[in-house]
Order: sequence, then C-alpha cells, then structure tokens
Amino acid sequence: MKKAVLSIAILVIIAACGPQERISSETFKKVNESMEVKRLVESEIINEAMIWGDSISKEAQQSLITSLQDAIALNGVPGAIDFCNIQALPILSDLSQKYGVQVRRASNRYRNPSDQPTDEEKPILEAYEFNAENGNKSDPNIQKVENGEVFLYTKPIVIPGGMCLSCHGDPKSEINEATLQKLSQLYPEDKAKGHKVGDLRGMWSIRIPKSEVVKRL
Repeated sequence: MKKAVLSIAILVIIAACGPQERISSETFKKVNESMEVKRLVESEIINEAMIWGDSISKEAQQSLITSLQDAIALNGVPGAIDFCNIQALPILSDLSQKYGVQVRRASNRYRNPSDQPTDEEKPILEAYEFNAENGNKSDPNIQKVENGEVFLYTKPIVIPGGMCLSCHGDPKSEINEATLQKLSQLYPEDKAKGHKVGDLRGMWSIRIPKSEVVKRL
C-alpha cells in the first residue's frame, strides 16, 4: 500500500512538471519522506490499548461514583437505586460513543441481568474470582477477539468502601428496609447483596477496535 501511494504521489509530480523537465533525486527523497508511513509493531498497539482501556475504566468508574453520590445526597439510598436503574447504562453508553468503544460491567453476582458475562467474558471473570477467593492479586487483562481486530480489556471491580454496602452489603444489618423494598421492586433477580469492602464486585469489560488504537499512535 505504501509503495502504491508513493507511486501515485510521484506520478502527480511528474504530471505537474513539463515534458522537458527532469525530476531531481532530491525531489524523490522529499516525496519519500513526506509519504513515510509510521511502522507500528503489535506490542506497541497492545500496550496503547491497555493504557487507553485503563484510562476509560477510571473515567467510567468516576462518572458513576460521582453521579451516585449526587443521587444519594438528593434522594437518599432508595433514590440512588432509581438513578442506577435508569441512568447507569446511559452513562456508559455515552462514554462508549465518546471513544468509539463498548464499555460495560460484567458480574456473576449481577444486579441488572444485562450485566451477565458473555461467553468471551466468562473465563476472564472466573479467573478474577479464583484469584479473589485465594487471596491473589488480579491485574487488568487484554485479549484479542474477532480475529485480532478488537481488543477486549478487562479490569476487576472491587467494593471500594462502606458507602457501597448500603445497597450491596448484608441485607440483615447494612441495607435498610426501604432500600430492600426498592431493590426487590426493580431487580427481582438481584444477586449483588452480601458483599464486604474489598470483595470482587465484577469487572469492567471494554471492547476496543484495533483501528481506534492505531489512530492514537
């Protein structure tokens, strides 16, 4: 492709010159330099995808936490559950459109059924669960999918603090009755209660097209 583009560029220069004009070697050199395509090795692309995935996951986490804190301050924990039910997915959808990726959360202990892991996500999530159960550290991960044209970035989500236990903690001691009623009403299949601070909540799952990563390099 590079040679084809270069040939076209040279033909344009030849056409622009009169039939009696000769093209100097210096002109050819300048054309070659101007048409030089940056060579990217796969490891550079994967590394950039990892860095970008980490940045997007942090932005997603911060956006949800900030919006959730505002909802709690305005309407209490039951009102914040209404917020999560209506606004959490649109927030992630907006972020996905912003970067040309697909951002979502996946969990086997899901609250919203839409957060159930896909076949691609299941083995990664199970590996994170195994590490959590055995006291091992889990790092972000990146996999190639769709014949290498898409990167699947994943990162564990843990319960960060006591605020989360007001709707994810022990239903007998940490979640009040009004909140339990709201959870039962909005999420009849809820599996996300009974957590403690530091527990694995699930994982971020971000599908990043390789073409979008290359644009950043």
